[in-house]
Amino acid sequence: MEKTVINVGLLGMGTVGTGVAKLITSNKNNYKQKIGAELVIKTILVRNPNKIRQVAVDAAITTDIKQIVNDPSIDIVVEVMGGENPAKDYMLAALKAGKHVVTANKDVMSKYGRELFEAAEENSVDLLFEASVAGGIPIIRPLKQCLTANNITEVMGIINGTTNFMLTKMTVEGLDYDSVLAEAQRLGYAEADPTADVGGLDAARKIAILASIAFGSRVTFDNVHIEGITGVTPEDICYAGELGYIIKLLAIAKDSENGIDVRVHPTLIPVSHPLSSVNNEFNAIFVRGDAVGETMFYGRGAGELPTASAVVADVIDVARDMKNNVSSRILCTCFDSRPFCPIDQTQDSYYIRILVDDQPGALAAIAGAFGSQGVSLHSVIQKSQVGKFAELVLITYDVTYSYLKQALDILRGMSVVHKINSVIRVIKE
Repeated sequence: MEKTVINVGLLGMGTVGTGVAKLITSNKNNYKQKIGAELVIKTILVRNPNKIRQVAVDAAITTDIKQIVNDPSIDIVVEVMGGENPAKDYMLAALKAGKHVVTANKDVMSKYGRELFEAAEENSVDLLFEASVAGGIPIIRPLKQCLTANNITEVMGIINGTTNFMLTKMTVEGLDYDSVLAEAQRLGYAEADPTADVGGLDAARKIAILASIAFGSRVTFDNVHIEGITGVTPEDICYAGELGYIIKLLAIAKDSENGIDVRVHPTLIPVSHPLSSVNNEFNAIFVRGDAVGETMFYGRGAGELPTASAVVADVIDVARDMKNNVSSRILCTCFDSRPFCPIDQTQDSYYIRILVDDQPGALAAIAGAFGSQGVSLHSVIQKSQVGKFAELVLITYDVTYSYLKQALDILRGMSVVHKINSVIRVIKE
């Protein structure tokens, strides 16, 4: 019998859930033409059924997941609750009940992706998650489909809008970290507890997902080296600008000789690099492949409608397949099991800001400490006087991180060194 209605069970009616409901409700005629069947939200799972909603939806409201999982008329379950649990358990229950699942949940996909994919495979259903990384920017599908002919060697991007907004304000207006954080919280870009954003955790979950797809090997949140932006100061941003760089929080995944190198940290990038002009809450993802060369995906990485756009696009894909009685599903693409590059074996150039005694021989002693560990200095500049100390800004050539750490340990024990203020990685021209 030809399917004329495809029913959706919606888990969550927060910011993204509201956006999903708005799109499906306002564009229902358009979607019907695209799918060949009517797309209907039949039941919505919420925590508080008495809460006033921003959008009117002709759907049943429930607090019981069983009313969605056990309803044979519901074809697709859309999870936009966020957090690990109960979202993961609800998705697993839906997959095991033979329902297709669409999610925006980076927490679950970065940690439990393998388990969910196995459940989807066993029950011959789809599991789509385009919205889990970079909101409305298409990146999951391009990596799985459009760029699949390539050997991907690097994925690098700005994938947290909160920190990018904050660093942009610090760069443009010269504000300090505490001031821009307060503004980000006032505008709703940052949560009351901003740790997931400013600590780099959000970006780490996203790059784990992208690295898994790009390199065909499972990467989880625990495999990512993480540094946040809490230590970035206006002085660092000012000095970076004088040297021709912009500071961004980058998520990086590389195919290196020592294994998959995946990390999140503040980085000085040249003003000539395409990512340097990505400002405010915008995101951008830079992908390098052996055939396509360099590509970049840019847009709004979060928000009600941008994220809902990616969610509903996945829903439409599943609905089209159901209507046409075909399957174009691409489930887990992690066919390999590769080692990871320890952070100590990574190689980068570094920006280092140090306070030293303003006395003859201090610079020679510092250069000697670096040289003893095989760290070559590209440039050394005395930037200012801070009381009785001189502030030095150094840029190194590429060096293995373990050697740099050894040199910094020596410096901390030297009487001429008052304080090492900043150590930030650099991407050269």
